[in-house]
Amino acid sequence: MDAVQINRAADLLLRARHERQAMAALPDTCRPRDEAEAYQVQDRFVDRLLADHGAKDGSGIIGYKAGCTNVTAQRQLGLSSPFAGPLLAALAQISPTEIPADAGFMRMIEAEIGFRLGRDLPATSTPYDAASVRPALAAVFGAIEVVDSRYEDWTTAGAPQLIADNVCMGFWVYGPESADLDSLDLANHGVQVRRNGVEAEKGNSANVLGNPLNSAAWLANHLCARGTSLKAGQLITTGTMIAVNNAQQGDVVEADFGTLGVVTVSFT
Repeated sequence: MDAVQINRAADLLLRARHERQAMAALPDTCRPRDEAEAYQVQDRFVDRLLADHGAKDGSGIIGYKAGCTNVTAQRQLGLSSPFAGPLLAALAQISPTEIPADAGFMRMIEAEIGFRLGRDLPATSTPYDAASVRPALAAVFGAIEVVDSRYEDWTTAGAPQLIADNVCMGFWVYGPESADLDSLDLANHGVQVRRNGVEAEKGNSANVLGNPLNSAAWLANHLCARGTSLKAGQLITTGTMIAVNNAQQGDVVEADFGTLGVVTVSFT
């Protein structure tokens, strides 16, 4: 893809967001064909979102998300690994919070484990793994990602188009932080998602590449490969422990992470 095609794709994604009009797909003339092209489009789309929210210098990026960290989901989308995108300050909120139900096209709820970085994870000759990334994590917390997509059917859009769309980011809500990471069994931490006080789903951190630390390591390596890196103070979210589809206007959704507390989103 050349610069004109990349910019055209980013413009169409931004227009779909502004006009609340989902598209079947990006046109053939500017549709990314692989992951490399998809991340080029994502970069431009994120630039436009940042400019939209008054953060043209990139200061509106507060961290990164890893998505598709479940092997079954990867197979469905034809991926051999997760994908990633920036977390934007304008779309991140602290729990409890309210989100307009008409702010996007879909309201899929994903309960996730997140971390705050205590130090940088720069490029290194040895890839990061769970053990080497763990000392850089200063805090852990529960989070809800409200998934959205600019496509009429995200399940058939294909991985390159989803990556271009900033990996289906709608809103992101995070709960209280705990610095006591060592007290948690991150490979086996449960979550219960309730809708209007009634249990909707239960999930487990084992669904996230076996352990959210594995997802954090993948994200660190992915960003280094793209010429950037995780920085101290940034937030990361590691992928879904469990998903609940189609929250509706008036719903109150709670993700109960046990010792990590409850993250709450109300759709108004």
